[in-house]
Amino acid sequence: MSPRPLAHPARRRWLLMTAATVLSGSALAQVAVGDASRLRHLVPAEQLEQSANQQYAQLLQEAKAQGRLVPTSDAQVQRLHAIAQRLIPFTAQWNRRASQWQWQVALIRSPDINAFCMPGGKIAFYTGILDTLRLTDDEVAMVMGHEMAHALREHAREQLAKNSATSIGISLGAQLLGLGDIGNYAAQLGGQLLSLNFSRSDESDADLVGLEIAARAGYNPQAAVRLWEKMGQATGNSTQGLAFLSTHPSGPQRIRQLQANVPKVQGLYEQAKRR
Repeated sequence: MSPRPLAHPARRRWLLMTAATVLSGSALAQVAVGDASRLRHLVPAEQLEQSANQQYAQLLQEAKAQGRLVPTSDAQVQRLHAIAQRLIPFTAQWNRRASQWQWQVALIRSPDINAFCMPGGKIAFYTGILDTLRLTDDEVAMVMGHEMAHALREHAREQLAKNSATSIGISLGAQLLGLGDIGNYAAQLGGQLLSLNFSRSDESDADLVGLEIAARAGYNPQAAVRLWEKMGQATGNSTQGLAFLSTHPSGPQRIRQLQANVPKVQGLYEQAKRR
């Protein structure tokens, strides 16, 4: 059985109202990111989210059958749920659909250093990323915020649109005239969601959006720098189980960008801590 949605509808409404109150006192975005790609509109969001829901359910079913799905009563799962509950109220400002998503979080036993958030708010962490890196709550929030940002900014939707356009072999103009064909083909590619490679700009986008979401939720933005320093150390000390790092490369440039943006969200963090 898949983990239950993270919040009862009544509690979700309360969380969103709380977030709206907080947001009313500050600009909607402190970090500078561009507009989401218009190319994503070639793939219907509903189709992609449905495909993601099915793939997520299948993943958890297989993990449970193999004895690798950590039960919801586990302290680490409860920890992930608590962090997600604090982040979720600040997601809708980046994607209006997020307020309707049935957010879920699962923990899977695996040595892999990995985590992801599929379209529609389906989150999974592997025990390897928690145990190997010994993540604090602030650092977990940075990972989770980053992965949420990929879903909120619809990077998978954009990438699938690009993949389907290439596979079909037609021009962008023809795509716009044949949206239904592109959408149907992209839906068939939904099974590729876990193997998509995001661009460097997508990663930068997710870093900054995730940083702001976590800061608004009361998690120390300095943890983003510490997180990627740990990631860099893991890259240097091990060659096993680095699925996350293969698609989220660490490096001085990434750390410098985060250091430059931490001051922009520091006030949001301090405001959140006073609540």
